[in-house]
Amino acid sequence: MKRTSYLQCAPKLMQHLFTQEQLLNEEVTRTLDTKLWELVKLRASQLNQCGYCIVMHSRQAMEQGESARRIIALNAWRDMSGFTAKERLALTLCEQLTNAQPIDDTLYCALSEEFSDDALVTLTVAINAINAWNRVVKMFKPEPDE
Repeated sequence: MKRTSYLQCAPKLMQHLFTQEQLLNEEVTRTLDTKLWELVKLRASQLNQCGYCIVMHSRQAMEQGESARRIIALNAWRDMSGFTAKERLALTLCEQLTNAQPIDDTLYCALSEEFSDDALVTLTVAINAINAWNRVVKMFKPEPDE
């Protein structure tokens, strides 16, 4: 069944998500690493089982220079070598926020030691943004060419 086109029905609302992406891109470039951002978007999409987003973010991660090996390993990153301490912390935060789990002081302190305040805010908003996109896409199931 073809579902409603969220882009056609609510262009003003969707523009807010696109604007957020543009702002995040600027902040990620300034405070984080684009490859890390792609890993986080891909991991959240895996957790949310958003097939459309998994395909899109796998492709975008590879365009940013991410290896196929790490993309494949991402689903089991805790058991795989090849992820840095910083990436592991970002992925932990991603999983905690995506699964609506509390962020305890131990995790917050570890994150604060690895990320600047600006980067930590950017990372948190980026995780929120991909979760919002995953939920919209899962609801309306756009075709890959939309």
